[in-house]
Amino acid sequence: MPTVSSSGARIAYDVHGNAGAPALLFLNSIGSTRALWERQRRAFAGDYRIVLYDARGHGQSDAPPGPYTIAQLAQDALAILDAERIATAQICGLSLGGLTALWLAVHAPDRVRSLTMANTGARIGSVEFWDARMALVHERGMKAVADVAIPNWFTEGFRAREPATVQPFRDDIESTPVEGYLGCSAAMRDGDLRESLTAVRCPVLAIAGASDRSTPPELLQFVHDRLPGSRLVMLQAAHISNVEQETAFNAALSTFLAAHA
Repeated sequence: MPTVSSSGARIAYDVHGNAGAPALLFLNSIGSTRALWERQRRAFAGDYRIVLYDARGHGQSDAPPGPYTIAQLAQDALAILDAERIATAQICGLSLGGLTALWLAVHAPDRVRSLTMANTGARIGSVEFWDARMALVHERGMKAVADVAIPNWFTEGFRAREPATVQPFRDDIESTPVEGYLGCSAAMRDGDLRESLTAVRCPVLAIAGASDRSTPPELLQFVHDRLPGSRLVMLQAAHISNVEQETAFNAALSTFLAAHA
């Protein structure tokens, strides 16, 4: 497993596919790992050089004391691209990963060939929300976070139909290091890129979940309305739409990537 050092943390990542293929970087949500993208890795590794990594504070990456910032999380992604000598990549991020990817499109535009923002926004939640979530972690631990998050991550019907699919996501939340979750919560609490949207110049695909309570569709409608030429796709899913609506998600992403490879 390759790693890269970035701002005092060791960031763990994987690369799949042909080294000469166009690069496609995926960024995971808070409380998940690079395993979030396994279905997309299988679908796209034949045509793209897939780069997956565990966000700072998650999975096999280090979890130094926070708070973290969106800029710091984005610099972790750039460190991986630099280590792999990837000049530009198509980037797809979900939730926290989407906000991080947007930062890259704004502040490192020469590295971003296209941007897919899934179940995310230019601003996610409020200071009060994230302060309450961080208090929950301190008071009751990560199991309590999983109890709150999983009903928002997957619709009730999907949870009933596919409990074996949902369980690993609960496990990932519960095993997320407390310092890492708190650090990334602070990054989301303090991260607001709404006023920076006009700086985005790359092609943008926004994928929203009609039943997403964590990042309601209006967050991506806001982004779409301010980025002429962007495309907004609505899926019948909750927060983890790339899993709940894998086929439709992959179809939308495939069409978009092919147009901007």
